[in-house]
Order: sequence, then structure tokens, then C-alpha cells
Amino acid sequence: MYQRKALCTSALIVINAAVFIFLIFGGMTEDAYYMLQNGAMYLPLLQQGEYYRMFTSIFLHFGFSHLVNNMLMLGVMGWQLELVIGRIKFLIIYFAAGLGGNVLSALAELRNGDYAVSAGASGAIVGIIGSLLYIAVRNHGQIGNVSGQGILIMVVLTLYYGFTSSGVDNFAHIGGLAAGFVLAVLLYRERDEEFRSGVFR
Repeated sequence: MYQRKALCTSALIVINAAVFIFLIFGGMTEDAYYMLQNGAMYLPLLQQGEYYRMFTSIFLHFGFSHLVNNMLMLGVMGWQLELVIGRIKFLIIYFAAGLGGNVLSALAELRNGDYAVSAGASGAIVGIIGSLLYIAVRNHGQIGNVSGQGILIMVVLTLYYGFTSSGVDNFAHIGGLAAGFVLAVLLYRERDEEFRSGVFR
């Protein structure tokens, strides 16, 4: 039987780790100015036309613990989603949720005038969780080795942690979550027979 592997999830983890290792040889990844020089999000620069930051910031992390926490979540949740929905749709959800989180974050900053340098894959990862939540509902509360109830608890804990901690971009989380859920509604098709038989495309 063909053994399925979540190659895109693994590749994303490797790329994020490689970017972090590259950056630590040039400066402090906890330093906002250094991260800004290397592609972090900052609304005034977006307004000057540096829109690429909405993409590059998804691969940047403020310190080792930030990277490890996000990559552990990506490994667990991304693996589940990629095996169920397929590689191409998984990548669409990952990047669209990351960009969606950054868009909502930028709009919130534009409204309140409180600008901050931001980076991280959490918007994309919370988008994965949003997609899994929808798929679990479609599959009567279960997806792979994760239950819908477990995913819902994870959503609540993620949002609670964000709103009770400093330095967390809550709007990126909310934007990513919403984008991931909506994209799953649009992209997911039940593949129970393929899922049971081990067929993966």
C-alpha cells in the first residue's frame, strides 16, 4: 500500500527553519528593526508599495521559541489537512490564510493608527485549523486522528492566548482563521474512499 506523506507540510517547516537559521547569522531575530530589514510586515512601508512584505513576513519569526511553537503546530495540523485535502489545495489554504491574516491586521492598524512590526506563520497555521474545523464538521466530528471538538478547543485556546498576551497579532489570527474556514468550504470535497484506501494526489 502506498504510504502517504505530507510533503508540502514538511517542506514548509524546512523552509521556515532555513530562513531562521540564515537570519541568525546576520543579526538578532528578536530585533524589530532587523526583521523589518528582512521582510517583516509594517503598514507604513506597505503604503509605500512594499506589498511583498505580506508574503515574506509569513516566513519570519521573532526568536527561537516563536519558530518552534509555530512549526510544531504546523507539523501536527498541517499534516492532517494536507493528507485530507491534497497538496495543491493545502498550499492554497496556507498562503491565502497567511495573506488574509496580514490583510486584516493591516486594516486594523490603519483604523486604529497603532503600527507595529509583525511577522510569523501563525495566521497561515490558524487558517489550517479553521479549514480542519470545517472538514471535521462535514465528516461528523472527526478528521484523521483529530476530533472536531479537539479542533474547536484549539481555536478557543489560540484566540484566548492571543487576547491575553502581549505582542500577539490577534487580527492576523482572526483573519487567517476566517480565510481558512471559507477556503475549506470552497475547496473541500469528501474523499472518504480515497482516504481509507491510502490514495493521495
